[in-house]
Amino acid sequence: MTSPILNQIGGVFVPVSDIERSRDWYCGLLGLPSDGEILFGHLFVVPMEGPSLVLDSKIYTPEVVLKAPAFHLNTLDIDRAYDYVKASGAELLTDIEHDHWFNFKDPDGNVLMICRNGDDE
Repeated sequence: MTSPILNQIGGVFVPVSDIERSRDWYCGLLGLPSDGEILFGHLFVVPMEGPSLVLDSKIYTPEVVLKAPAFHLNTLDIDRAYDYVKASGAELLTDIEHDHWFNFKDPDGNVLMICRNGDDE
């Protein structure tokens, strides 16, 4: 029997405590306008190229905060990305490792990762 399930990721959910604050923070991080609609009072779909990033305040509790990155964001310039995140005031968890990636936290403590895009290697 052929599987009816596609080998695609539709979206990744991130638990957040304050949907408006998180919408503004993630949009600021990605250089996007933060005027997008909040759905059902607790969801915001960050406009992305590829799978959706879904911020959800309904699933938030301190226990479900992402303690390890569930995804990574790409960059073409890891040094500039690091400096940008540092200047934003986000809590950096690592330096740039292996000239390729670093981890930091969002305002709720979710651990995020930025990786240098492999196309420039």
